[in-house]
Amino acid sequence: MMSHYFEDNKHTKSNRKEFSFRFWCFDSTFISDHGVFSKDGLDVGTKVLLESIENEEFKGDILDLGCGLGTVGILFKKRYPQTRVTMVDVNDRALELAKENAQKNQVDVETLKSDGFDSLHERRFESIITNPPIRAGKQVVYKLLADSYAHLVDDGCLYFVMRKSHGAKSAQKYVESIFGNCQLLAKDKGFYVYKSSKKLK
Repeated sequence: MMSHYFEDNKHTKSNRKEFSFRFWCFDSTFISDHGVFSKDGLDVGTKVLLESIENEEFKGDILDLGCGLGTVGILFKKRYPQTRVTMVDVNDRALELAKENAQKNQVDVETLKSDGFDSLHERRFESIITNPPIRAGKQVVYKLLADSYAHLVDDGCLYFVMRKSHGAKSAQKYVESIFGNCQLLAKDKGFYVYKSSKKLK
């Protein structure tokens, strides 16, 4: 039976590997394995996402939603050390790697097992950043995007990336129907990056 990175699958055969890259002027090394997203390096969608928001201002509590092996959260903590970064995923192996990678890169972040926002209860964040698990299906992805609204502080922002061919423009309309806004920040290599702000009522 095929294993998917967005599932809590403890039985996928392990084949750990290490990769390194330079991004945002930081040299970073990550340990990866089978059964996690982007196990071979920094994926194109995440790279486009990070490049498009590098001039945004970030403070307070940051959530890496669906963190995988921890790439986004760890790079954020390096670039914005004053922030408090929380990384969540449903995949046990991904979380183990995220913890190990945080130690390897010498950053202090929080890692939690959570199916979406289930384990976050009433917590709210200044920013939520996600490269959502498209292979989990539209219903799962849209729920993650919709539930983000309740977990943002007033004036907090959701940032997400999606490939055009996977329905980025439809997702933009859906998120706009919830937030009242959904700004296209960048498009590159077939990926679209969006920002939605939780406006004061």
